[in-house]
Amino acid sequence: MRVWVLILITSLLAIGSARKPAPPQPVFHGHFRSENQRLKIADKVAHWSKRDKTNPWELGGLYQGDIMEADNLDTRSGMENPGARWPGGIVPYYIQKGFFNGHQMRIIHSAINEFHKRTCIRFRPYKKGDSSFIVIKGQKGGCWSYIGRVSNRRKPGQQVNLQIPGCVHRGVVVHELMHAIGFYHQHSASNRDRYIKIIWHNIRPAERHNFDKRRTTNFNVGYDYNSIMHYSAFAMSKNKQPTIVPNDKRAKIGQRQGLSRKDVMKISRMYGCKKRRGRASY
Repeated sequence: MRVWVLILITSLLAIGSARKPAPPQPVFHGHFRSENQRLKIADKVAHWSKRDKTNPWELGGLYQGDIMEADNLDTRSGMENPGARWPGGIVPYYIQKGFFNGHQMRIIHSAINEFHKRTCIRFRPYKKGDSSFIVIKGQKGGCWSYIGRVSNRRKPGQQVNLQIPGCVHRGVVVHELMHAIGFYHQHSASNRDRYIKIIWHNIRPAERHNFDKRRTTNFNVGYDYNSIMHYSAFAMSKNKQPTIVPNDKRAKIGQRQGLSRKDVMKISRMYGCKKRRGRASY
């Protein structure tokens, strides 16, 4: 029965997608230092395996691995800058045709639906005239997103990239969408030294800046070892030794399954969610 339901949902999604208007090319569509950098990132992510101790978003070679920075903009996260949040928690989106097969589309929609079930964030299909929106593509160059809403009427649209292969896994999609709604990685929180120890001599020298702290707010939720936004223990290691060690010896970090309880709480407080709005449909 469940199989037939999934087939029906997929068919309806395909029909619905065919009727949805395509947005213009997003102004914020990613910038790499060189084509060589982009291809190196693509190769690393393509060879990533679920058995690896690291996460694919840590391999990107961008800021903190997978954060695409917007030139000439205030790049503070939505946590610090209300102007980088999506009004009303509504994020217009479009999945670019030609990149994802049916199975991959179901994974992306499953990640989107997790936000709908557990938070007040709503990803709704792009409508003609939307100025701020995300376009999800599967180009080479890794898994990446901008932080929060960077597009506007003068510069419409921003890309979220889920390279094929390597990035279309449910937890990875949730992680990149968390960036898109305004969150940085948990390990860079300003209060992190009370909870984790950074093992600087195990980090590749050129990537140590990715472990710098940022001024952030935790909305009185507290540090979250279990956050989908936390680096793994071996992120950017030069010698296969840990680069992050939790002060709580029982804690595990770097999960890539989905939103943690505290992730949900932080989203709720950032966006002023009063209660769940029920399940979403496509």
